[in-house]
Amino acid sequence: QVQLVESGGGQVRPGGSLGLSCAASGFTFSNYAMGWYRQAPGKERELVAQISSVAGATWYIDVVKGRFTISRDNAKKVVYLQMNSLKPEDTAVYSCGCRVQRVDYWGQGTQVTVSP
Repeated sequence: QVQLVESGGGQVRPGGSLGLSCAASGFTFSNYAMGWYRQAPGKERELVAQISSVAGATWYIDVVKGRFTISRDNAKKVVYLQMNSLKPEDTAVYSCGCRVQRVDYWGQGTQVTVSP
């Protein structure tokens, strides 16, 4: 079955950087677009960044453009999110996700906290 396992969250001061990883299994990773989502307390989950399956085309929500970078390694079946210049409003649980055969999957998430 589809499994997504995130790692790399933590606490960082404003202006700092964190890198997240998501290891995928149970499906042909290279065939599917992957996304990073976040959910802050009291808010709905939102798509932060997305990367296409092969060509690697990327998309970002406006508030992270220029600060976050999504990438993938199809051989390792891993998708990454590099987050720079972090702000307190980036605090959330971050999870990776994909749609496989019309079903949406997310990992368990990893906490990112940005505070002084």
